[in-house]
Amino acid sequence: MAKKPKSGKAASKATRTRPPPQRALCALRRFVLWCVLVAVTSAGLAALVHRYIAPGPTYYMRQEAQRLGGVDREWVPLDKVASVMARAVVAAEDANFCTHWGFDMGAIRSVIEEGGARGASTLSQQTVKNVYLWHDRSWLRKALEALMTPLVETVWPKRRIVEVYLNIAEFDEGVFGVEAASRHYFGIGPEALSARQAARLAAVLPDPKGRSASNPTDWIRKRTAAIMDGAATIRRDGRAACFED
Repeated sequence: MAKKPKSGKAASKATRTRPPPQRALCALRRFVLWCVLVAVTSAGLAALVHRYIAPGPTYYMRQEAQRLGGVDREWVPLDKVASVMARAVVAAEDANFCTHWGFDMGAIRSVIEEGGARGASTLSQQTVKNVYLWHDRSWLRKALEALMTPLVETVWPKRRIVEVYLNIAEFDEGVFGVEAASRHYFGIGPEALSARQAARLAAVLPDPKGRSASNPTDWIRKRTAAIMDGAATIRRDGRAACFED
């Protein structure tokens, strides 16, 4: 004889009598899903807002301002920056910037084949990290960066990514953005940078506290020359087209 389905009252009673561990697990799942939904929505809104409005001081900037008693930073639109600066930073940090969607799979494969001896972080990843996250090597930060990078690539034009990056990058201790860096190192505005000066600034980016654009070592001079060649190459072969007027 087939069993009758439980009445609504019986089903409700069964739910109420669910074992405590099972109820806790369901509550945890709902909480995690809620957190993910809030995080995705917040990230999407922030990316949309920052497509048009300059981001405020980043978490790292605030840390440095507290440590140093202040930082030097002033936002400048990309059309007020010498075009050689944008090409230099892309050539130095992410030469395939115009051809990827946030992750350079070719560079990642090369790193894996070489045993992870160098990084493969794109300009887009660095921008996401600097604007929205924090500076460490934790798996949580890397996971959030991996989730947010395609979102920013979707919402922001490539030119906007370069503009934001140049305005938040650290060029010396307490010196953030190309406007402050140009005046700090060369006493000129970013619109007046020469190809060599732009390449010098790009050369210090991986280690801004340990390198100087105004007092370069022999290695920095060689790196500057390589960046100048790279900047000329990406302009010639079209890999700079996505962020230039």
